[in-house]
Amino acid sequence: MSTPYDVVVLGGGIVGLATAMTLLQRRPGSGVLVLEKEQRLGRHQTGHNSGVIHAGVYYAPGSLKARLCAAGARATREFCDAHGVPYRDTGKLIVATDEPELARMTTLQERAAANGLTLERLDAAELRRREPNVVGVGALFSSTTGIVDYTEVCDAMSREIGRLGGQVRTGVRVTGITESPGRVRVDLAGSDEAVEGLRLVACAGIQADRLARLGGVETDIRMVPFRGEYYRLPPSRDGIVGTLIYPVPDPALPFLGVHLTLMMDGGVTVGPNAVMGWSREGYRKLSVDLRDAVDVLTFPGWWRFARHHLRSGLAEQWNSLSRTAYLALVRRYCPDLTVSDLLPHEAGIRAQALRADGSMVEDFLVLTTPRTVHVLNAPSPAATSALPIAGLIADRVTGTSG
Repeated sequence: MSTPYDVVVLGGGIVGLATAMTLLQRRPGSGVLVLEKEQRLGRHQTGHNSGVIHAGVYYAPGSLKARLCAAGARATREFCDAHGVPYRDTGKLIVATDEPELARMTTLQERAAANGLTLERLDAAELRRREPNVVGVGALFSSTTGIVDYTEVCDAMSREIGRLGGQVRTGVRVTGITESPGRVRVDLAGSDEAVEGLRLVACAGIQADRLARLGGVETDIRMVPFRGEYYRLPPSRDGIVGTLIYPVPDPALPFLGVHLTLMMDGGVTVGPNAVMGWSREGYRKLSVDLRDAVDVLTFPGWWRFARHHLRSGLAEQWNSLSRTAYLALVRRYCPDLTVSDLLPHEAGIRAQALRADGSMVEDFLVLTTPRTVHVLNAPSPAATSALPIAGLIADRVTGTSG
């Protein structure tokens, strides 16, 4: 067996790449290897999200999401500036369309303030002045929200990893993880030779629970896929809004709702909704993977979650089947859009960690063993927060005795 790497990182999404880069920055000359099962980096959640640099409005004060998102928004821009990755500071409007939403908007403004964010409050007239195609009874404006192509960020991180002496290998699937007192062995598909590291970090996104179990980590968490379906507006509608437009989220629902997002290529997407997925990496409508479906249906936590959210789940499913119903969600604040404006766009998959009691894991979650670190839950805003998440992981790696 060859000399072990100092750290082997599993996962070539933005969190895994940021972790490898941070470890190399802290310990120049160390041996760091990134293994990614796909042929290209950022293939899954990193490359299938809205591309938003989040400000940190929604998250519970004191949570990892709240702390790391604010730090990550700054760090993302600094990284992009240093490496020539383009981004845009678009701002975001959170629009209330009735009095109950206006009341929830006030609560949201208070939460943002607790997170150190100052949101500008707009009345209906000012909202209409700034966004003539958007209607509402009021809105909150976040000036520190922006957009970026996170796959370009990943490519820049990969180049930096190489410059610092690390390695990135794609098309490599992990089949076994064995932790011993002195090192961690990683078995690879189609190879008789394993990779060894003194430490291992798993940043596997929606496969995080499987890699954790592969490494002998006991957890009651199961990753459940939710399809986030998007539409794209035709080029003639690219100027319909000048900022990102979000609804006021309903605290009774687990996701933020359908919004209008400006893209780096100049287009505008509509979405996402949140429907149950039966394939962890299936982006086509009606995709089913037998193993993934069995994993969901045999997990008691999913049944408890589904019973609790049955009504909203059925509504989301109907919105998925009917473009007219989907459009109605957007026309509440952008009434000029029509069904013919909703053009096909690739879906995303949200990796939602559920516990056996049916509760959602709301915050980022990282578990450690003597020689491994497993990122078990890193949904949005993980892309924005990738660099400070990497710092947290690096602290655990370098702070582990051994």
